[in-house]
Amino acid sequence: MFEVSALVLASVVNALLGFVVYTKNPKSATNRLFFILTCSFVAWSAVNYMSVHPVLLPQLTWIRLVLFCAAFLCLAVYLTFTTFPSHTLQASGKLRNWALVYTLIVMLLTLTPAVFKSLSLTGGNASPQPNPGILFFVILVVAFLGGGIWNLVSKYRTATGNLRMQLRFVLLGLAGTFGLIFLTNFVFVVLFHNSSLIPLGPTYTLIFSGAMAYAIVKHRLFDIRRAAARGVAYLLTLGFMGTVYSVAVFGISSMLFGNANTIDTRSKATYTALALLLAFSFQKIKLFFDRLSNKVFYKDAYEPQVFLDELNKVLVGEVNLAPLLKKSLNIILANLKVEDCLCVISKTNYAPQRLIGNHNSRFKGINLTTLRPQLVHTRQKVIVTDYLEDKDRTLAETLNDNDVATVVRLVPSLDYNAPEAGEILLGPKRSGDPFTEDDIRLLEIIANELVIAVENSLRFEEIENFNLTLQAKVDEATKKLRRANEHLKELDDTKDDFISMASHQLRTPLTSVKGYISMVLEGDAGKLNNTQKKLLEQSFYSSQRMVFLIADLLNVSRLKTGKFVIEPAQVNLADMIEEEVEQLQKGAASKELTLSYDKPKEFPMLMLDETKTRQVVMNFIDNAVYYTPQGGHIKVELSETPASVEMRVIDDGIGVPKHEQHHLFTKFYRAGNARKARPDGTGLGLFMAKKVVVAQGGAVIFESEEGKGSTFGFVFSKTKLASAGKTTPVKSKETAKT
Repeated sequence: MFEVSALVLASVVNALLGFVVYTKNPKSATNRLFFILTCSFVAWSAVNYMSVHPVLLPQLTWIRLVLFCAAFLCLAVYLTFTTFPSHTLQASGKLRNWALVYTLIVMLLTLTPAVFKSLSLTGGNASPQPNPGILFFVILVVAFLGGGIWNLVSKYRTATGNLRMQLRFVLLGLAGTFGLIFLTNFVFVVLFHNSSLIPLGPTYTLIFSGAMAYAIVKHRLFDIRRAAARGVAYLLTLGFMGTVYSVAVFGISSMLFGNANTIDTRSKATYTALALLLAFSFQKIKLFFDRLSNKVFYKDAYEPQVFLDELNKVLVGEVNLAPLLKKSLNIILANLKVEDCLCVISKTNYAPQRLIGNHNSRFKGINLTTLRPQLVHTRQKVIVTDYLEDKDRTLAETLNDNDVATVVRLVPSLDYNAPEAGEILLGPKRSGDPFTEDDIRLLEIIANELVIAVENSLRFEEIENFNLTLQAKVDEATKKLRRANEHLKELDDTKDDFISMASHQLRTPLTSVKGYISMVLEGDAGKLNNTQKKLLEQSFYSSQRMVFLIADLLNVSRLKTGKFVIEPAQVNLADMIEEEVEQLQKGAASKELTLSYDKPKEFPMLMLDETKTRQVVMNFIDNAVYYTPQGGHIKVELSETPASVEMRVIDDGIGVPKHEQHHLFTKFYRAGNARKARPDGTGLGLFMAKKVVVAQGGAVIFESEEGKGSTFGFVFSKTKLASAGKTTPVKSKETAKT
């Protein structure tokens, strides 16, 4: 019975351990080989038992199968120890193939008389009689076990930190297991012909499995604490329920039914009721033992969802970098229960590298600028120092020297090679327990969330710094603009003074020129021939235009200085328009244009500034004459309604492009087609016309379509013109602003 219990216990533990390790990372060569190794232990233990208690096959056959399984077990040991703890096979291809071929040959030999030829009974014990073929088996055992152990020892001699501790436990477990197996299953059997200790062989494997399990739980080879905790909880639950059920059944049976040996209906009903009671209470009992096992196996346990919820509140509620990271690190400290925690933020365009959080002197000494290329080389977001492989030995030594147990890189989730915003450095756990795979997964989630929050905070900082810099530049530019504006105002005042002075100086001689030309045209200097008359008419028309241009310049200057005033008086608008039309008829005729005006027979007297209004009328008609092609038509209309009077100048000239119409009445602006038709224009006529009309309470009329003509005019309210009676100063927007 003891032998069966030992066999079952060893087989279950080995199979469970191998399966858990394999499922943790099926792609890892170490994990796969460890699973094969534990399965080899199970197979060897089973045939080892059958070699002592033969069933179905002769005892000699079972003994040969023991060597058969042992040969394969030695190969599994060699490959596992050569590869451990790497994720890829480390033995060379040729050496691996040779080992497989030699193992296959030895395994086949063990099934023949070449190794054990027969059995002999000595003192009631069966002893196999070896043949020379046993040497091949011995060579295999020595070579593979020796080679595997030599690999482990070589790694142990050069290993540091956690890897060295792992290898130490594996070597101790290996020495205990294979030392006892070799002693009891080979030395005692072959040399002393004693096989009484063979049934204990399966239990010897638990020494190695126990050492490996200790290394797994305590030193991070694999995380099987969850399986162990759940297994203990189930065993305690089943044991408790079995005990309670047994006590209840036998106790109640004795009280109710005495020592009856038969099971009647009442007994069945009682047992069924007890079974149902225990079945319904199973979950609560299991939950109790789950909590109890967690307290033993998970002393530093935390609730991941609560952890993340606390962190998310901080990430959502904080924008500034320092408070955000300090609160986040405090939450990490409280939940993971690490000795220390520090966040290193990389250098930015506006700030040097920063250390934020709880940090000791050892953390301060680490130079992450030189280590970052090595961190990138690992291609991991969460780097556990004790998980680093041989190729990262320099990085592992640096982190160990600075008491850094884990580095969390703040990089985008899918781009581990991207420049990192910073790193979180975590010290060892206060309990001494390792960082589990659950811890690593949670830290990866935290890193993904934290990197977004940190990058947003850095952008916020950058915007704040940019705003400060921008404000300084704006202030400097504003000072420069103010100085430039003052200088422009001085130049503008000088320009206005010059225009005013030049206009006054030009108007006097121009009036004389115009007057003398008029006298010559009227015949005061003698009779003129047609050519002379035509030339003088053109000169008179040009001088008239010059007079109006000078008047516009003077009005602009007066408007700027606040001296432009409206002086209303009774005016016959119909007669005024007729006079202006007559003056411009000669210019229209010279271009073969038809200029018509249908004067109203009766028209009311209006209170207008005659001089300025006459200039407006002249400007509208003159523009129509100038911008209407040869052979075109110009019609001047004057009409009244009970409430208003309107004057329109309608032409079929070049028109105004639609996209330029909204600029037309601004100072010095001229449409593109107008500049081509008349390069010498000033762009002041329409500007002043609108000023005059609006200053007298009217509104400008304007309609145009490019290539089809334009309509310019004004409309006045009779009521406003009738009530006007005093001089009204007019200020421009420029004057109002200054």
